[in-house]
Amino acid sequence: MPGTVLLNNDGPQSQHGSEERATTPKAVHPLSPTQERKLVDFLDDRFLDLTRNYKKRSDPSSTLPSLQAYLEATHHMLSVISQIPPVDPSAPLRTTLLLRLTGEVLQSIPGYTPDTETLPLLLAWLNDLDQAWLAVLRGQAWDPEECRGVDVELPADARCTPMSQTERTRLRSLLISGSDSLEEWLEGLDTTGEGSVEITLQRLGLEQAFNELFSATLAEMGSLGSAEVNDPSGMVGTC
Repeated sequence: MPGTVLLNNDGPQSQHGSEERATTPKAVHPLSPTQERKLVDFLDDRFLDLTRNYKKRSDPSSTLPSLQAYLEATHHMLSVISQIPPVDPSAPLRTTLLLRLTGEVLQSIPGYTPDTETLPLLLAWLNDLDQAWLAVLRGQAWDPEECRGVDVELPADARCTPMSQTERTRLRSLLISGSDSLEEWLEGLDTTGEGSVEITLQRLGLEQAFNELFSATLAEMGSLGSAEVNDPSGMVGTC
C-alpha cells in the first residue's frame, strides 16, 4: 500500500533499486518550526475529520461508510506521519502522532462489519503499521514506496531520541489489546458453509498473518518470549 510523499527534505527521491536504498543511508534533517506547525495543523484537521465521519459511518453523508474507505483514509495519514524525519526535534513528534493514529485505528476497526473481501486490505494496512513502528524503534527513515524503514545518516551533532519506556509500554498495550479486539471482531465474519472463522481464514490463506500481527514490532521490543513480556530491560531502545 504505497503512500503519497508529502515530506522530503532532500529533493526528489532516488530512482535506484531497493537494494541500493537498503544499503545507502538516507541523509535526513529535522523539520523547520514552520513545517512542523503546518504538519501538526494538517494532521489535527485530518484526525477531526476522521473521527467525525467515523461516528456517522452509517449515515449516507459519511465519507467513511466502509472499512475499505476508512483504511484508505488512514493509510494516507500513516504515510505522512511515518515520513517525519527521525532526527530531533522531529523524531519525538513522529512517535507521538503514530501512537495517536495507532490507538485511533485499532479502536475503530471493530466498528465495521468484517467481510472476506476487505480482510487482505486490512492485513496489508496492519503490516505497514508494524513496519512503521519497526522503523521508529530503529531510528530509521520511512520509504513510502517500499513501505519499510531505511537507515539514515544524521547531521553532525544531531541525534534521534528513542522512545521512552512509557511510550514503549503504551505501544505494547495498544498492539496487544488491538490484536485481542480484532480476534473477537473476526468472530462476526460470515462463515456460512465452513463452520468456523479458522477454517475461513485458512481457505483465504490469512490465518498465519492474523496470528502474527505486529510480530516485528513486538520482537524488536523484546516482548514475545514469556520470560521477557514483563521485563523492562527487554524493552530498552537504542537509536
